[in-house]
Amino acid sequence: MALLSSLHGSQVTLLSVLLLCWAGVCGGIPDPRQRELLIQQEASRQTGGTVVLTEAERRLSAQLHKLKQREMEEPQFPPAIHFFKALPLIQRSPVFRLLQKMPKGAALHIHDFAVVGVEWLVKNVTYRPHCYICFTASQSVRFRFSAKQPHPLPQCSAWVLLETLRGKVDNTTDLDNSLMQNLTLFTDDPVNAYPSQDIVWRRFEETFMAALGLVTHAPVFKDYFYEGLQQFYMDNVMYLELRALLPMTYELDESRHDRAWSLKAYQDVARQFVTEHPDFLGARVIFTAHRGLNLTEAKAIVEEAMQLQKRFPEVMAGFHLVGREDGGRPLWYFREALSLPAELGVTLPYFFHAGETALMSEGHPMVVSSDDPATFGATGLSYDFYEAFVGLGGMNAHLGTLKELAINSIRYSSLSPELKDKALALWQRKWDKFISENSQ
Repeated sequence: MALLSSLHGSQVTLLSVLLLCWAGVCGGIPDPRQRELLIQQEASRQTGGTVVLTEAERRLSAQLHKLKQREMEEPQFPPAIHFFKALPLIQRSPVFRLLQKMPKGAALHIHDFAVVGVEWLVKNVTYRPHCYICFTASQSVRFRFSAKQPHPLPQCSAWVLLETLRGKVDNTTDLDNSLMQNLTLFTDDPVNAYPSQDIVWRRFEETFMAALGLVTHAPVFKDYFYEGLQQFYMDNVMYLELRALLPMTYELDESRHDRAWSLKAYQDVARQFVTEHPDFLGARVIFTAHRGLNLTEAKAIVEEAMQLQKRFPEVMAGFHLVGREDGGRPLWYFREALSLPAELGVTLPYFFHAGETALMSEGHPMVVSSDDPATFGATGLSYDFYEAFVGLGGMNAHLGTLKELAINSIRYSSLSPELKDKALALWQRKWDKFISENSQ
């Protein structure tokens, strides 16, 4: 210490380097075996890094690698540009088309009013009888099904039957396109349309308000969920976990149904879909509430969640809070409400997302899900797999990455151990068929 204290900073640095070299740290030429070992260790830590591929899987993985390399060499690389502008490029991508065929397992984070592509909502639902529309002061729309003229809404124009409105316009296609624009964030100029987080969040929540009157009409509520299951099934997804507000639903005569009715409707539709599609495993619901609740309201919602789970254990998976995290109340604010189940000896699983981050390179357990596909002009799960595989994973991601992500979606679902085993066996059969058909 006395020697070091008497030396200047530069002399201390030089002495430290000499001592380290003398100790063997500076061994001259780096050992290439150690470098290769470090590279292998890093690769093994990535998602899919320890997955052992069959010969057929290795052939398909090599094919995917070549396709991905070509896309990275193109003038426009889809993951590097805004998703709205990348959509047509992704749809033409050979990698994307292959991912569409791939058995993806489960979608574990999907919100109730953004499951179905908005084209179906406009072209199917708004053409049904008794569908009214009004136009808001915030340049959006509201819908309502009613046997008679609905009650006026604040800050909204007079209600008009869509059937009547379509009869008055020259071009119903333009009208339908404008309706779809109110139900999605999609725009040709996203940078100027959404210059800040605040603006995009307001617009995001506005799309849900616009869809509310359509989806909460009781007959549509069931049809919408069935169509959502159909769209995910067609995208080779075999199980769904829906984050649902369980809103009050209504009939043409304005009579209303409570949350228990909505949860039972989800259960009945899921059972029907599984009966008609035996290679689909089903769906469960994560009951959600908005972060805008005060503590008293939150306690009441948690108490209701416990009651609903007791009544519908098959379909209800747990509870979740939705809404903008950085602009809303943190989980800590709701700690008294969220502690109620434990205090009462009740198990109510929570499915919070706090501080979501992509951790693929570190091999942390993760799954791919599409959250609100319809809001972004997408459907199903393939777009998200494309962005994760090509964008996040880059050239290091391979077929083992995709395989582990699909398996993770079942492994980390809310299914019972017995159903997970059944799901994995079903997925493996689908996976083997996919490999056989695409690895030639």
